[in-house]
Amino acid sequence: MRTGRADAPPRPRQPYGTVAQYGTGEQYGTGAQYDAGSPYGPQPGRGPANGGSGPIRTRPGPGYGPQAGDPSHEQPATRREIRDAEQARREQESAEAANRPNRSDRRAFVSDELGQPPEPPSKKRRKGPIGCGIALLIVLVIGVGGYFLLQGPINDVIARFQPAADYEGAGRGEVVFVINEGENGTDIAENLHEQGVTASAEAFTELLATQSPEPQFMPGAYRLAEKMSAQAALDALQDPEHVMQTSVLIREGEWAKNVFAEISSVTGIAVEELEAAAADPAALGLPAEAKSVEGFLFPATYTFDPDATAEQIVQRMVDRSFESLDAAGVKPEDRYRVVTIASLLEREAREPDDFFKVSRVIQNRLAEGMMLQFDSTVHYGIGDDSVVTTTDAERADPANPYNTYAHLGLPPGPIGNPGDHAIDAALHPADGPWLYFVTVNPDTGETVFSATFEEHEAAVEQFYTWLEEHPDGQ
Repeated sequence: MRTGRADAPPRPRQPYGTVAQYGTGEQYGTGAQYDAGSPYGPQPGRGPANGGSGPIRTRPGPGYGPQAGDPSHEQPATRREIRDAEQARREQESAEAANRPNRSDRRAFVSDELGQPPEPPSKKRRKGPIGCGIALLIVLVIGVGGYFLLQGPINDVIARFQPAADYEGAGRGEVVFVINEGENGTDIAENLHEQGVTASAEAFTELLATQSPEPQFMPGAYRLAEKMSAQAALDALQDPEHVMQTSVLIREGEWAKNVFAEISSVTGIAVEELEAAAADPAALGLPAEAKSVEGFLFPATYTFDPDATAEQIVQRMVDRSFESLDAAGVKPEDRYRVVTIASLLEREAREPDDFFKVSRVIQNRLAEGMMLQFDSTVHYGIGDDSVVTTTDAERADPANPYNTYAHLGLPPGPIGNPGDHAIDAALHPADGPWLYFVTVNPDTGETVFSATFEEHEAAVEQFYTWLEEHPDGQ
């Protein structure tokens, strides 16, 4: 059923669209875009001149406005023509994309224009699991090695800024602590720590560094306690009340009987026990010529443990003598002779330089076949060292084996216990022609050395003058 006026002319059929609605091939580009002026060069098969698609031409149709031949109007395209036009456009875009230069072509073009080789594209290599594992292992090894390498220095630095371990208070219990001759503050600090007196050696040494004046330590045995503070230990070592009287000073040149008397007075050990401990020279390791321990009780300051035995004390002194002889380069087979000469020097010389001169007199007189004629040997033979002179009868007595006025050569053994200086002088006599010497002033030790008997007689007169002035000195 129709609506509207019956006389209305029929409505023309609406076209599905014209080419103008969908555009022409020109809006998608033609071959003109890639002419010879393009930096990419002329592209074949593009544009109308080379068979490319230009504007889509439509055909005129009846009933749609001006007829064929009227250029002012184009006939609407059919649906099929529209599809064909769209298909042609897509194909044109695909062809253009296929012929468009890629990145490599553009790089090659730039290289040709600049005369430089193209740079190859960098490729990033991915690290596989093995590479990552190796890298992790290297880091781990470096870390562990660095830890152990730096652990010591780091701990040392930390320790420098931390106070040394130390106890508090005066401690408890009792420890007999011994300071030996020649030990210094560091030695004492280490011994205190080893015996459980202090918590660390450093606590004691650091305390000593703050003291002014520097503390002096005497050899001896001290009554201390366990776990004392460094300050308490230092105070005790400086307090005479803590000293246990077991330190013995043996002087150079003393006779063995006097040495034993001194040791007995300090340790409480009977002289008879000490003499019994020294009765067997061979058991003590003395030379075969030795008939007694005389000469081998080395003079020094000794500190003995309160419970030390007579045998231990004597053996220690003998061993100390061997140490000095070995240090001086004395061969074991020469020990007895050297100690004998050194014991003469201890009794006859006073000044340090005179030891070497007296040693030369001994060597010169022995070389000349002369008797030594030392009063000190006579005194030892008769057992009296309270005087400095001898009588005519004593000098003439051949029954005294130590009488060097009656017997040629050295005495049968040492006449005392020599120290290091006398041993050195016995080995290294001074150069000189002396055959005589006499101490002209026993108070000062002044000694005159002479090469002739006449010179010696004049020096002896000086000694007699001193005796007249000091009648108690005989």
